[in-house]
Amino acid sequence: MVPVSTALSLEVSGLAFAYPDGHQALFGVDFTVPRGERVALLGPNGAGKTTLVLHLNGILSGGTGTVTVAGLPVGKRHMAEIRQKVGIVFQDPDDQLFMPTVREDVAFGPAAAGLKGAALEERVRTALEQVGMAEFADRPPHHLSFGQRRRVAVATVLAMRPEILVLDEPSSNLDPASRRELADILRALDVTVLMVTHDLPYALELCPRALILSDGVIAADGPTGKLLSDDALMRAHRLELPFGFDPRTVTSDA
Repeated sequence: MVPVSTALSLEVSGLAFAYPDGHQALFGVDFTVPRGERVALLGPNGAGKTTLVLHLNGILSGGTGTVTVAGLPVGKRHMAEIRQKVGIVFQDPDDQLFMPTVREDVAFGPAAAGLKGAALEERVRTALEQVGMAEFADRPPHHLSFGQRRRVAVATVLAMRPEILVLDEPSSNLDPASRRELADILRALDVTVLMVTHDLPYALELCPRALILSDGVIAADGPTGKLLSDDALMRAHRLELPFGFDPRTVTSDA
């Protein structure tokens, strides 16, 4: 029988954390994410979402509780492997793109990890194909549209072949066509996705399951449509749907 831990991409248990100034951001967070699942992390500003995400690859540590990625505890012993397994795509793609060409940006991480030659070229080609940007490999990133740069930023993370793809507000500043294109890409990926977003319709479209983080704890965990349809729950945690949007009338193909 396969141990349960091998079927989980992420396991967070009793995670609590306070910043040096005494601000307590997390008060005991518990949840698991099975391999291949797409999960939305929702919550108002100040709920602790960023603090939680920064624990997933060891950028923050020193609190209590544990974080386990693909069976490996997040800590100094496994840090290099953990940071390869947890890929974070920032809200602003320009925070991730700094090389002269798209190809060099996507190659940077695998090359730093020791990949060379034909194997590196194949890794870059595959990552760019996954996001529909192979034909732009030799373009400077700053010549691309914002939506194209976001797709390249996703490719820089996919090139590391992560266990978990963490997306920070992936739909922000995207026009409707770019938003749809990114959604199509994310649906096609064979990777665990944790999507941090205030865009509740996008969460419903892409993530069958959602977590609501509020005041440093998981306040709700369940089917995205069910959580978004709970008016009392939404009000209690300062979550608001766009005017006229009713999740009860939407059929998600996530």
